[in-house]
Amino acid sequence: MKTLGIDVGSSSVKVALMDVQSGDCVASVTLPPTELPIEAVQSGWAEQDPAMWWEYVCKGIVQLAQQYDMREVAAIGISYQMHGLVCVDKEGKALRKSIIWCDSRAVAIGAQAFDAIGHDKCLAQTLNSPSNFTASKLAWVKEHEPEIFRKIHKFMLPGDYIAYMLSGEMSTTVGGLSEQILWDFKNNDKANFVADYYGIPDAYIPKFYPSLGIQAHTNEATERLLGIKKGTPLSYRAGDQPNNAFSLNVLDVGDVAATGGTSGVVYGVTDRPQADKLSRVNPFLHVNHSTEKPRLGLLLCINGTGILNAWIKRLCASEISYDEANALCLPVSAGSEGLVMLPFGNGAERMLENRFTGAEIIGIDLNRHTRAHVLRATQEGIAFAFRYGLDIMREMGVRPQVIRAGRANLFLSAIFRTTLSTICNVSIELYNTDGALGAARGAALGAGFYKNREEAFTSLKKHETIQPDPAIKAALEESYRKWKEELTARLSKNNER
Repeated sequence: MKTLGIDVGSSSVKVALMDVQSGDCVASVTLPPTELPIEAVQSGWAEQDPAMWWEYVCKGIVQLAQQYDMREVAAIGISYQMHGLVCVDKEGKALRKSIIWCDSRAVAIGAQAFDAIGHDKCLAQTLNSPSNFTASKLAWVKEHEPEIFRKIHKFMLPGDYIAYMLSGEMSTTVGGLSEQILWDFKNNDKANFVADYYGIPDAYIPKFYPSLGIQAHTNEATERLLGIKKGTPLSYRAGDQPNNAFSLNVLDVGDVAATGGTSGVVYGVTDRPQADKLSRVNPFLHVNHSTEKPRLGLLLCINGTGILNAWIKRLCASEISYDEANALCLPVSAGSEGLVMLPFGNGAERMLENRFTGAEIIGIDLNRHTRAHVLRATQEGIAFAFRYGLDIMREMGVRPQVIRAGRANLFLSAIFRTTLSTICNVSIELYNTDGALGAARGAALGAGFYKNREEAFTSLKKHETIQPDPAIKAALEESYRKWKEELTARLSKNNER
């Protein structure tokens, strides 16, 4: 018996087949060979075509089908980039390109809603400001594209759209509603007061299900197109960060996961419905949440991590691999000899109270610094951003001794993971999993193929543990002090505008 995991990111689409009995990944495909395009018609905007995601989902499954019988797929799980907006008409056709997670156009709209609805009410019931999340993005469409808004039949998240394309059923999850800032944590239901303020008709909001459990079934079109039997259950759906945590078995209070893909995230599990008054870190419902046993994920997101690392590599070291670029940095001492990188160039940062400062390289010495210094300072600057955000999470009671991560993306770099472990004073555990495999595992658990969680994660194996390096701690702390001073200065200037 096999399950299929689909992971729709902003950089790539990955599909994986998992053998349920062993829990091992049988095969996986990542598309396209280069990164998915993100359209930015104006500064701070970011859009992708939902049809592009579906095209690569189909291509990936078709590639798997060349070696494996898709009729053996017994359940499907979906992971997706969070907070994106997909608007569809009655025929299920996307009315416009998706306004994705790193798009900043709705910041002012969310701030106005926060003031109008009331800070206390929002923080008590949605645990967040409406901010730049999905409901605010839809409000932007209502204000600036009223002709499109009037044609909307339902609006969905990226993963909801893929589930619809597989099943013909329009739906979302309770976790999805919470990430759209349309979940009322106090009343355990839709946050109608947010939708009412924005003028979003209740009919626009799809029906919703728990993240774990059967939500829909594949239709005849999917069987004809992809060979997956009609009636195959879709039994797991989660945003990429809750799914990353799930894939690492981060499900208990106090557990912490991290990822370093296009964006960087620290995700800590709590049972306390507590808001950050400045909405710099954001609580959402976790995949295993229930009314009787609350589980919330406290999410710190840094937009400009992997995307910055890739951008710098293209500029400085396009002719060599990532491994070779990382090796190039090794002779450079910790702290990059005074070179400092602020990694905030991919839209408004929630961690910085929805401000956009841009990315900067500071302190360049033309007689001393080389491309190796720039490459190392980039990874250190990203690790410093993690430290800055983790300190906010610590103020809210999340104080990890261990952070779990998949052995992928930035965590493949010894420089990054050692810098992060040392500057945050935590152990880092790396595991043999990723988003698509996590979604496949979630599908098996949600469909009841595993008796319990323990059985589901029997095959999860730890690759290695990274400990803080005392030999570089002093240098990194001094570099972080300079980094934080530079960031504080820019935030002060931003406030004066």
